[in-house]
Amino acid sequence: MSAAAIEGARPAWEMVVGLEVHVQLRTETKAFCACSSSFGDPPNTNICPVCLALPGALPVLNDACIELAVRAALALGCTVHGTSVFARKNYFYPDLPKGYQISQYDKPLATGGALEVTLGEARHRIGVTRVHMEEDAGKSIHDRFDGATAIDLNRAGVPLIEIVSEPDLRASAEAGAYLRALKQVLEYADISDCSMELGSLRVDANVSARPRGSAELRSRTEIKNLNSFSAVEKALELEFARHCAVYEAGGTLSQQTMLWDATRGEVRPARSKEGSHDYRYFPEPDLPPLVVPAARVERERRALPEFPAAKIARYQAEFGLAAGEAGVLVASAPLARYFESVAELVTQPRAAANWVSGAVLQALNERSLDPAAAASLVPADRLAALIGLATAGTISSSAAKAVFAAMLADPEATPARIVQEQGLAQVSDDGALVTWIDEVLAEHPDEAKRFLAGERKLQGVLIGFVMKKSKGSADPKRLSQLLATRVAPP
Repeated sequence: MSAAAIEGARPAWEMVVGLEVHVQLRTETKAFCACSSSFGDPPNTNICPVCLALPGALPVLNDACIELAVRAALALGCTVHGTSVFARKNYFYPDLPKGYQISQYDKPLATGGALEVTLGEARHRIGVTRVHMEEDAGKSIHDRFDGATAIDLNRAGVPLIEIVSEPDLRASAEAGAYLRALKQVLEYADISDCSMELGSLRVDANVSARPRGSAELRSRTEIKNLNSFSAVEKALELEFARHCAVYEAGGTLSQQTMLWDATRGEVRPARSKEGSHDYRYFPEPDLPPLVVPAARVERERRALPEFPAAKIARYQAEFGLAAGEAGVLVASAPLARYFESVAELVTQPRAAANWVSGAVLQALNERSLDPAAAASLVPADRLAALIGLATAGTISSSAAKAVFAAMLADPEATPARIVQEQGLAQVSDDGALVTWIDEVLAEHPDEAKRFLAGERKLQGVLIGFVMKKSKGSADPKRLSQLLATRVAPP
């Protein structure tokens, strides 16, 4: 699908988008002190003199931040620089106690990566300009006290990386695809939980419009307060349309910071857009340059996991899955790990793929659970035991579904126990099957008469009646053979 087809309504104009993604690193403590970085604790309980910027309190870099930041940069194909420098980004806001944010500026941790995304049938390579380390600010809370703003500094100093893309995105859908692919890579590498709801993944979107075919980069606006990937896409579409309308009316645009209003579904101005000179960057005097030895970078490179594209290729080769089937399983790292743990325990991995992408995902969705909950909802060994019973012919496919439902209702119940207690073992004995067939034919005389007269399409209906009568225990293959002998020859 081309960008022109996606933008559709504005064929004369091209959208130009670059994204700045702030990702909270999965560390137990903050970037420059030993305070907890956990989310949801009572306000202002995870703070210390460093968080509060008290005189004489000095920052000390958390080594775990280096490990995760380097891993993220390598996962995105960036060059990790042996030496990078922390800088002070100066601005004044109530939830920034120091009056500056420790970040990186002209000498970042890593530069020059890329991320491939799929949009429709096409693949796009989106450049990654830089990955740099920084700390988070606190949080201003405007709805706690009437007429006043409260400040919670628990987040002050929480470790972040900022991932800045090149302005290579040409459509809102492409931006959404990039963000989903980025989230997937970060989750696989165990960098962050990437929860937009908890604030561990935040997006600022820069957008401009230019005549299609032009290489010009026109004035851009930056959209903040984006709380979901769909909000990013919608906000980009609205702001792009506004840019086009201004240019078509003969107007001009200046750089601005815009806010997404989710309630009204609109983008509104917040303030003029700052430039780097407004932040008065200078090297952080309380921190030495960050030196990352080449040996450490190589160690992190070797520790990188198998990423989704490689997993899809392996699942196709190893398990005979189609690309689409494999794509469902690798959509999240926890689901892929769960599938592989089940596949290791069964003789037919394809059956494991069908169960995980079907019944297990459906159960998770019905309960509004994350794929990470699959292992606790249906432990891998129990799902494997169920698959074993089904593939061995001990239970029918319909009985297997009943067993699965019983497993969801009683997490302690094993498939074998459920089969025994509910009498779900598959019955292949001709005597029992013939008895059920005769009873069904007697209970459904109209269908029986038409079937016995040669209307073979009713065979499936009658098998369904027998399966219901037998509570799913009848062997459907043998049923089909026995019913076929009852039909009058043509």
